[in-house]
Amino acid sequence: MTLSIGPAGLGPVKTAIATLENYHAQGFRACEIAFTYGTYIKQDADARAIGKKAKERGIALSIHAPYFVNLASEEPATRKATHQRIIDCCKVGHWLGAHRVVIHPGYYGKDREASYHTIKQGIETLMREIRQNAWTIILAPETMGKVNVFGSVEEIARLVRETGCGFCIDFAHILAREKKVDYEKVKALFPQKHWHVHFSGIAYGEKGEKHHLPTEKEAWKTLLENLPRDYEITLINESPTMMDDCSVGIALAHQQGLV
Repeated sequence: MTLSIGPAGLGPVKTAIATLENYHAQGFRACEIAFTYGTYIKQDADARAIGKKAKERGIALSIHAPYFVNLASEEPATRKATHQRIIDCCKVGHWLGAHRVVIHPGYYGKDREASYHTIKQGIETLMREIRQNAWTIILAPETMGKVNVFGSVEEIARLVRETGCGFCIDFAHILAREKKVDYEKVKALFPQKHWHVHFSGIAYGEKGEKHHLPTEKEAWKTLLENLPRDYEITLINESPTMMDDCSVGIALAHQQGLV
């Protein structure tokens, strides 16, 4: 296994280089830049400098697209705005040399199958524009934690099969949605040899995810013991204490001989 662990967040552009140096010193080998409210890295030169430093320090970059997107919307204007927000992330990701842009696909409408096909069409359109621009970015729809939101493991796996897109397996979201994690089912649904993974503690109820929590040591152990051993895995921690949690995860991975 090739396992790269790191946090979900880089911080402001002006401190990004120093942050990457700090991440390297702590043994982090991945970083997901959170464009939660928009693509805050605006300039080509800034993005390329950040990407160059990340490459020098052996840190794999990815991007999380804004949360305010919905590829399944019945409103054409909303779908158009969603497309543009994601494409903007892909453009900056190309400048950064990032590997993936993680997206929340959307929300169910009245007909779940119709929602699936609308999302599928949106992803295919995005992938077509990515190819036309010769960007090497992989679009990665994420497994989602709320039961009323599109993104079960089966739905994401179906998108991967039918469009050739990438994926993000969020194990905390799977736990919140299904009340358990069936690792063998996940492995069967995603036989691809490169996994992009999110992980954290999580609070959940009958309707699924409530909010992220710090990652307990035992949860780390369970995850690491169940990851496929012959895969290349990028593992992003999204907990409120992600820096400390990443360090715990890396220490445990060393103990298990995974890094």
